[in-house]
Amino acid sequence: MALQVDEFIRRFLLHVLPSGFMRIRHFGFLANRSRKQKRDRCRVLLNLAPPSPSAKKSARQLMLEVTGFDLARCPACRVGTLVTLAHFTPFEVGPSSWRAPPLDSS
Repeated sequence: MALQVDEFIRRFLLHVLPSGFMRIRHFGFLANRSRKQKRDRCRVLLNLAPPSPSAKKSARQLMLEVTGFDLARCPACRVGTLVTLAHFTPFEVGPSSWRAPPLDSS
């Protein structure tokens, strides 16, 4: 279907949420069910090349590439480098681990 520019933008903006609202679920070709097949079909219909596989980047690498800010630099002196000493899983850290053991009522 061919649309005039102003009609396309009007229809597109019907799907934009006001600030403070949150999208609950996707529908159409972004719905979870068969999303990959529908996305691939959209690429075929639009004559788009399949996406090239890219290597996963860490948050530090991505932030450095996008903003030029190195997350490993010391925030105080901007000279030293921060070093990761340990990684914690969600089960090791959290409100349940902050509680005291239950009292012995015997």
